[in-house]
Order: sequence, then C-alpha cells, then structure tokens
Amino acid sequence: MTPSRIPDADRARARARMIDRLEGQGIRDKKVLAAMASIPRHRFVEKGLAYGAYDDTALPIGLQQTISQPFIVARMIEILCEGRELGRTLEIGAGCGYQAAVLSRIASEVYAVERLRTLLDRARENLRPLRLPNLRLKCADGTNGLPEAAPFDTIIVAAGGLSVPPALKNQLAPEGKLLIPIGNTGQRLLLVERQGSIFKENWYEAVRFVPLLTGTE
Repeated sequence: MTPSRIPDADRARARARMIDRLEGQGIRDKKVLAAMASIPRHRFVEKGLAYGAYDDTALPIGLQQTISQPFIVARMIEILCEGRELGRTLEIGAGCGYQAAVLSRIASEVYAVERLRTLLDRARENLRPLRLPNLRLKCADGTNGLPEAAPFDTIIVAAGGLSVPPALKNQLAPEGKLLIPIGNTGQRLLLVERQGSIFKENWYEAVRFVPLLTGTE
C-alpha cells in the first residue's frame, strides 16, 4: 500500500493515539489538545514518511530542517497558553507550516516567518487546503522579528539560539510572552515575560532544535 492510499480510518486512529499519548505525557490544556487533533500532520511530511506522521518523533522536511515531535509542539504552546490567551502571535521558523497551523486554531492572529524561501513555498502548499484566514506567512530573517506587525502578545521560536534576539524582546506587547530554545550543546526552553520595562525569565525542560540562523536564502 502506497502512502497516498493510507485509509482515512487508519489516519484517524493514529491521530487519536497521538492525542492519548500527549495526555499521558502530561499535556492538560484542552485547547492545545483540540488544536493538535484538528490538524492533519501527515499533510506536512513527505509521503514516504506518512505512516509515521503521528509518532512522537521529529521528521526531516528537507534542507536540513525538521518538523518537531508532537509533544514538543504541544508542550511549547501549552507553556505559552498558561493562564492567558495567545492573542497576536509570531512564530519564528515556520518550517513546513505545521506548528503555525496548530497555533492558528488557538491564537487570534498568527504571523509565521521562515528564512528559507523554498521551505516557505512548501509551507504555503501544505497550508492551502486548510484555508486558515488568520495565518500569514513571510520569508524573513526571524532574528529581526516582524516589526511591521508588532507588537505581539506571544512569540514562539522554533530554532535554538545562544541568546534571545533583542528585536524579539522589543516586539513583545506589555504582558507578552516569548518562548525560545537557548543553548549550544544543550538547549533548554526559556520563557521571557514582559512586565513593563522588565523581562522576567523562567527556564523549562531540555530540548533539541536546529540552530537559529540569520539572513534569508
């Protein structure tokens, strides 16, 4: 059976198992779980990897980039959702478009930037059938944020840096939150909360992301 002929019922069961697994891994936010359940992850991976689309693993999407494992996507969004609405959201590192699609089910507006034009074109193709009216994509250097659409209530970064780019902190709205993997050989999630002119920081678990690079290609 070719990947394009995987029965819809099998995909539905695989997606349900993914949600059960996320709950078993500690994801509790019902909005996050519903958003994860609503997005067909198999549409965002290569056809040859479709059978493993709902497994808890990162998968290659080309150009030395990956689609994050479902738990990490859910966990990062859950951290940012705690006690609040996501509101106007900026995603750095759109990749294949999957996380942006999940975010669009929760946030009022989503702006997703990707530095690799070829990858952004793929994301647009992946997202087109879903018809998500509150999602906008742009090819841009994510370390500069997206000043023309700032400020943002939420910023999520899907690449690891050595420090938080100043532009991202400056583009946070009052009471806004930013989540980014920080580190070199060992990365951890860093949550930055803007409280007036003060930026409060809290560290979370270890993660592994591709590096946050500058420029566009």
